[in-house]
Order: sequence, then C-alpha cells, then structure tokens
Amino acid sequence: MSLVDKNPVTGYSIKETAERTGITEDTIRYYEKIGLLPRAQRKGNSHRIYSDQDLEMMKLITCLKKTGMSLDDMRPYLNLSLDSDLSQYPELHEMILNHKQKILEQIASLQQIVDFIDNKVEQGSLGPQACELTGDTRRKMPARSKR
Repeated sequence: MSLVDKNPVTGYSIKETAERTGITEDTIRYYEKIGLLPRAQRKGNSHRIYSDQDLEMMKLITCLKKTGMSLDDMRPYLNLSLDSDLSQYPELHEMILNHKQKILEQIASLQQIVDFIDNKVEQGSLGPQACELTGDTRRKMPARSKR
C-alpha cells in the first residue's frame, strides 16, 4: 500500500516497512544511524518513507545477517546495486567465498556433534572416553574420570 502526501514522495511508512521486512522499527532507525542504510526520504510531516529498493536492501541485510555475517562485513556489499555481478568485484567475491568456507566448517563441526550424540544414544551410555569433537577450539575434551 503506497502512501501519498501533499509532498510527492511516495513509499512505505516505517511501520509498513517493518511489517514487510521483518525488521523492527528501532532496528531500521539504528541501521540508518550507523550508515548501513541510506537516510530515509521524508514526507512533508517529516515521517520516514521507504521505497521498494530500500525494502529489498533491508531484505538483503536480513539474509546476510542470517549467514552470520557481521554488519561491518556486509557494508561493502550494500554499496553495490542489487543486480551487480560479484565476479566484477574480486575482493568481495573472495570475501563471500571465505565466509561460505567458514559456514561449511561450522556445519562439519555440528555434524560431528550430531554423530557423537547419535553414537551415545546407540550405546545407551555416555561411557568414559576422550571426546574427539574438534569444533572451533580444536581441543579435545578431557576424559571423564572413573570413580
């Protein structure tokens, strides 16, 4: 639903934007404050107004955030147009591939945990043994002492 005021600026209110993107109004204001999003256009009554392109940018932020990417790391991607070809930006292409590799390592670590739990459930006990889970710390958990 587009809003039309005496001012020719049209778009979505901050409330509508929050509903459409799943980002809270406070978070939208915060993203503007830190420069992650450009300053919103204003209607004659000084209320913020957002375009479809603004909403798409917010949805991209949400997706990148779900991958575990920090707000600072996503900044350079947000400076590109939404239809930019990442292969034209080798540094950003490399950064996102490195981010993907970190996620794959996290998945492998989580799979080890699932396998460990499955093994314990199958055995029916926790059993005294060294834990071979590596995770991010790359340390073995100490063996449980026998009493």
